[in-house]
Amino acid sequence: MTVLTLAKALNEGMRKAMEDDAKVLVMGEDVGKLGGVFRVTDGLQKDFGEERVIDTPLAESGIIGTAIGLALRGYRPVCEIQFDGFVFPAADQIITQLAKMPLRSLGKLRLPVVVRIPCGGGIGAVEHHSESPEAYFTHTAGLRVVACSNPADAYTMIQQAIRCDDPVVFFEPKRRYWEKADVDVASTDWTPFDEARVVRPGTDLTLLAYGPMVKTCLEVAKAAEDDGRSLEVLDLRSLNPLDLPKVTESVRRTGRCVVVHEAPVYNGFGAELAARVTEECFYVLEAPVLRVGGPSTPYPPSKLEEHYLPDLDRVLYAVDRAFTF
Repeated sequence: MTVLTLAKALNEGMRKAMEDDAKVLVMGEDVGKLGGVFRVTDGLQKDFGEERVIDTPLAESGIIGTAIGLALRGYRPVCEIQFDGFVFPAADQIITQLAKMPLRSLGKLRLPVVVRIPCGGGIGAVEHHSESPEAYFTHTAGLRVVACSNPADAYTMIQQAIRCDDPVVFFEPKRRYWEKADVDVASTDWTPFDEARVVRPGTDLTLLAYGPMVKTCLEVAKAAEDDGRSLEVLDLRSLNPLDLPKVTESVRRTGRCVVVHEAPVYNGFGAELAARVTEECFYVLEAPVLRVGGPSTPYPPSKLEEHYLPDLDRVLYAVDRAFTF
């Protein structure tokens, strides 16, 4: 085992992918000499050269458009969107080209492009630097959308995303970048990156989460023990495709479900989860599926973000409500 931060685990995963395949390229704003604003790509340009780790202009649409062209020529570009709120200028290329070109060509063209997006709040950043845009991309057919929540998953999932022949939107929880954990860099016994994982078993209620909220839900489950409640925490890992069998298996076992994410609750990804769980588990649910997320407002200034982000108390309140029906 090697102790790595989540950021370093991503770095090591990309390094391994670049060592294994000369067609893997890393590109984005300041990813080379600077190593990225979060230093996730630190040292890669030094070791692999400027032709494989490319500092791009400040033009997200150009980054993704260039990556599409490179993918059509046999390369496997890994694009960094510097902050989540900067992905929207690239949305046209991602939604109208990257997601649709494989089907448009009846599968003759493959686009193995990874779009890395540091996501979420909790770092005291200014406007456009703390977004949770996953619902835009889960709604877009043709894209795989995944979210890592810990260093071990970061190391394996980024490599699986790079090897995948489909375009992958890869969400990284920026407030967890500096958290450390053991990573088995020698193991090849990896959970497929489109499978959910039970990170804490329980019997009374299922907490569905992904990315930055997984740790919060683990804290909630630990706190709920004081009330004699056993909460199961399921890390979705993949949002599209969704591992619905693992989700419904958990909810059928517990009979209750709370969905947690940072994005606004209204029309957020949790709405899809709640609908699917209700459809599949209606006759075993002891209470409605409840959702915890941000309010329907733009992300606030940093001094107010603690009131915006779901925390232990807000999730515990939803858990309490689930036991009052």
